Amino acid sequence: MSKNKSSMWILLYSFFFALGCFLMYSAYTQYQKTELLLEKGVRTTATVKELLVSSSSDGTTYAPVFEFKDRQRNIHSYTSKIYSSPPAYDIGEKVKIVYSPKDKQNVKTISFWGLYRGMVILGMIASPLLVIGGCYLWYIYF
Repeated sequence: MSKNKSSMWILLYSFFFALGCFLMYSAYTQYQKTELLLEKGVRTTATVKELLVSSSSDGTTYAPVFEFKDRQRNIHSYTSKIYSSPPAYDIGEKVKIVYSPKDKQNVKTISFWGLYRGMVILGMIASPLLVIGGCYLWYIYF
């Protein structure tokens, strides 16, 4: 293999490895933020007040709108950024949530996917990039 082609592959696999490191760091940062929210946040029960509907050529999806009371008995509303089909919740359903006392829009449902969805997805993307890039670089240099 020519030196030019060799350096192109090293550059490509170095990019894969660096991107994997960045994504894994992002997953770790999200994990830390979630753990901080669980530690310092307020846990309460929210009620699903409505389902927002989004229609496209792929079909119809739904996002729940949660309503909850803070410790001062003020009512707050939070619209999930996650749309699904079929709807993940029914109107009137009670859901355990945790929210930041400083930012009432920093809300997560207390479930595995509600808390850790983002970091699991980032980790799933980062892992093969780290393995492929790291193994190639290891092979070349060691």
